Amino acid sequence: MTPVVTGRVLRTRRETLSLRLDARAVSVCLGLTVALLAVMAVTLTTGTYQLSIPDVLNAVIGQGEGAADFIVNTLRLPRLLTALLVGAALAVSGAILQTLTANSLGSPDVIGFNSGAATGALLVIIVFGGGMLQVAAGALIGAITAAALIYLLAFTRGVQGVRFVLMGIAINALAVATNSYLITRANLYDALTAQAWLVGSVNSRGWEHVTAAALALAVLLPVALYHARSLSMMELGDDSAKALGVGVQRSRAVLIVVSVLLAAFATAAAGPIAFVALAAPQLARRLTRASAPGLVSSALLGALLLTAGDLAIQQLFPTAQLPVGTATGCIGGLYLIWLLASEWRGKGRYT
Repeated sequence: MTPVVTGRVLRTRRETLSLRLDARAVSVCLGLTVALLAVMAVTLTTGTYQLSIPDVLNAVIGQGEGAADFIVNTLRLPRLLTALLVGAALAVSGAILQTLTANSLGSPDVIGFNSGAATGALLVIIVFGGGMLQVAAGALIGAITAAALIYLLAFTRGVQGVRFVLMGIAINALAVATNSYLITRANLYDALTAQAWLVGSVNSRGWEHVTAAALALAVLLPVALYHARSLSMMELGDDSAKALGVGVQRSRAVLIVVSVLLAAFATAAAGPIAFVALAAPQLARRLTRASAPGLVSSALLGALLLTAGDLAIQQLFPTAQLPVGTATGCIGGLYLIWLLASEWRGKGRYT
């Protein structure tokens, strides 16, 4: 499908910089931002200990009372920001991969990045008995290793989208089998710890998780936005993109690295949370009616999905402390069923 160019292009006087703005996309982003702020406000003010908006604001700026300061800055805010940043990182990672592969299933949790991260984390938990920081490092290394294997196996005079996805699904199956084997060989305590990590959760997350995820987004998101034009041109096909001056293989490699690192840092911070990277870009594309997932709208929607899912878990099961991965798994599973059913009826598209 050839992308349709819409919107208004803003240029500097010497035309050294240009920016295309689509009115609908801007409106959707503003709406998602308002919804995200509303979810954040509800999350920070509700719970066993009710707080007002002024109480929260005073705690954030360091002028809160003892109880409010502890509840906001130690319990609620780090968890909320971790969910926000992880959701945004996963969504951008999924948007990049889905555009590069021209495939709705081109997502880090489908093609093996998250499973590879889980393998690295499980090795640290079960084999080496590492702590939280070591588990995060193991997840990061595992995701990078899985992505490198997929890229090398899929590379034949360049990397084609369909081949990349198929190799990713194969590596994902191998990683899932390895993870199951590791858990069966572990003692009861390590197996329970590993299984809890595999669900994906933002429970008990602290400022160290927020810092890691924020630094990853601060470094990688600008790189992705810088290459957004090349990403759009590659939708036209490699030959057309080359004719327009895009270094296809170089841009694809850079964008794949960005996608892998975003998924890896997100998984290291919160575990392999399912379906956010798959669903958020597609939902953002439908809201904006664009030909491909937009990076900014995808990031906002991913952040909204994960924070809203975590809020719903807290409100519906206040004493159970269920991981947010259970909510995203249910929502994402229903979305995937609808997506596959639409394709079977000829309404969807996989290329």
